This record gives sequence, structure tokens and C-alpha cells, in this order.
Amino acid sequence: MKWFFLNTGFNTGKYNMDFDLSLVKNYTPDEAYFRLYRWSPYCISLGANQSLSSVNSEKAAKYNIDVVQRPTGGRAILHSEELTYSVVFPLNKISSLRSLYCEINEALRAGLILYDIKLTAVELESEQPDLRKFYKGPVSDICFAVSAKSEIQFEGKKLIGSAQRKINNTVLQHGSILCGDYHRRITEYLNSTEESLIKINYEISNKTIELENILGYETDFEKLEDSLVNGFEEHFNIKFENVNSEEFLTTLK
Repeated sequence: MKWFFLNTGFNTGKYNMDFDLSLVKNYTPDEAYFRLYRWSPYCISLGANQSLSSVNSEKAAKYNIDVVQRPTGGRAILHSEELTYSVVFPLNKISSLRSLYCEINEALRAGLILYDIKLTAVELESEQPDLRKFYKGPVSDICFAVSAKSEIQFEGKKLIGSAQRKINNTVLQHGSILCGDYHRRITEYLNSTEESLIKINYEISNKTIELENILGYETDFEKLEDSLVNGFEEHFNIKFENVNSEEFLTTLK
């Protein structure tokens, strides 16, 4: 099976989600894609089943914050000082969705360790929370308030949040690698009670962590990107074929 790597850089929320779906819709059974990207302007993405009414769209527009719906599940994320990844993988090449989820996170972990040896301490969450119960709670509007099984943590706090969905004969998985702490400001754009917002702020502060907080220095995004590529190659025992993203997107249209 061939693996392709794409780095699409900074783009809008709509572009980023449309690109992931283009990969899904134009896949072949013997190809997998690993993509890295960022967001300009900053963007709030909502899970596929989350109502747009949970976000104050007028305030978001006032401060040049995009709002977009993800094709995957989960809850709201403020994409800002982060590196985002996506993987598109043929369904007939996996034993289970859960096993692929774990393998991708192991590859991400390998890349983080190559970026900085201190990140050897990152771990995969071993327990699966009761998400149905969580979604009924006061902090359920945000994605980073809870860690699913196999998500990447550092000292019990979520560092990478991921979401996965089976679409036809493929699997799409994408997620946010938190680098800076601007994502914590998501509560400024949520339609919720003051009491709920206080609880959400508490949960974000106590259950998430960022690379810059762990390492004490500004993220070198180019090094991080290279490290993740090498981590994937190491973990999956592959060699990526690099793709020019603009030329590749043209072939998908």
C-alpha cells in the first residue's frame, strides 16, 4: 500500500474540511494519506452532530474567527495555535476502527518523541469514558474536556484531541496537536450560561496541556512537522511519497 504525505499549510476552516473530504471521496483501496495543516483565520469547528447555535456566530465574525462543521463527531474546538493532522485510510486494510485509532496515535507519539525527548512521557489514555453521560453534562460543548481511549496525554492532561469517522469504504481521522494556549479562549464564543462557562474554563485549565507549556519554548512548526512525518514512517514502517497539495487538489476536482 502506498502512503502519501501532504502539507497544505494555512487555510480557512471550509478549505480544510473540504480538503479532508476530497481525500475521502477520491481514495483508492491501496492508498493512504497523512496530511498536516493549520488555520487562517483561527476557526471554531463543531462536531457533525453539534448545533451551530452553540456558538455566538456574530461575536466570532466580529473577531475574525471562522466557524465550520466537521464531518467527524465530537464537540467544539478553537483551532488556533496548533498543528492539525488528518489520516485517510482504506477500510479494507484495518482490523477495527479502534485499532487504527490506536495505531495513528502511537505514530503521533513517536513523532512527538523525535521532536523533543522530554515528550517520551506522553501516554495514550487507557480508559474509555462514558461519552453518553459526558454529553449530557455542563461542559459537553467542548472537545478537550474529556479524553477518549488511546488519545494522547501528558501527565493526565489531553495534548492531542482526535475524531474518527467511517465514510463509505474509508476511515477519516483528524485531530489537533495543541501548541499554544489560545484554544482556551473558546468560552468567549460559546452560547452558554455563566455557570457553565465557569465550569468549562475550569475543565480546560485542568484537563488540557500544550507543547509550549510542557517544553517551555515556542513551537518550531517545521521541526514538528518533520518529526511527525518521521514518526509515522517509523511506526508504520513506510516511506511517504510527497505530494504538491495544490496540484493534487486540482486532480481531485
